[in-house]
Parts: sequence; C-alpha cells; structure tokens
Amino acid sequence: RVKSENSKTIWNTEEVPEGSEFDDTWDPREQPEYEILFKQCVGTEDVFFGMSGKDPSTACCEDIVIKIKLPETKYSDITLDIQDTVLDLRTPKKKLLLHLPYPVNSKDGRARFLSEEEILEVTLRVSRKFDFINFA
Repeated sequence: RVKSENSKTIWNTEEVPEGSEFDDTWDPREQPEYEILFKQCVGTEDVFFGMSGKDPSTACCEDIVIKIKLPETKYSDITLDIQDTVLDLRTPKKKLLLHLPYPVNSKDGRARFLSEEEILEVTLRVSRKFDFINFA
C-alpha cells in the first residue's frame, strides 16, 4: 500500500491520467473535424529493396500529422497546448481534446495554419523506445 503524504488525499497523482485536467464536459463549444495521419521517412533502400525492415504499419512511422478543420478562424484565435499524450486546442467556437495514439515528444513539434483551406496542421515526432525498426 502506498502511503500518502497528505492523509486527506483520495488518490496519488500517478493514478490520474495525463490530460484529465482538460476534460470539460460543460463546455458548449463543438469539436472540430480532424484527421490523424502517420508519416515515415523512407528512402530507395526501403522502397525498392526493403533493406531497413520498415513496413507501411504505424509501428514504423516517425511522425503523427493531425489536420484540424477550423472554418471562420483566425490564426491569432488559436490556443494550442501539446503534452506527451494529449493535444488540447481551443478557439472561440471550437474545442478539441485529443488523446494521442502514441506518446510524442511535446517539445519537438511543428504547427502551421493553412489560411486558404482553414486547416491547422500539427506535426509531432513519435517518442519510441529503441526497437529493431526505429532507432531514433
């Protein structure tokens, strides 16, 4: 049994899932449409010879690309917070709390707003332990 430092606590902070502080069921804003894509870096040795052992599965992908449709939104209205397993996006009209399929490196990501298409594109590097396919 784990002994709590404060006798009035109900659970330890390790027991609370990451991102649960963002859950807000009373927020009336709607969730935007989004798409999750996986991206991997392949070379000719992968395409023609299959030398690296990579396959088209998500287990061999290095990046997660999330495309979020934000109609009638300006770049300055977007608030984006990324943690290792959670993406939290807020605009005046939309709200998205997305639990990511793989842990990511929250410090190494890119986001760009394509104003013509009204899409926010977020690219995040997947954080994996060393295995026989992914060496980075």
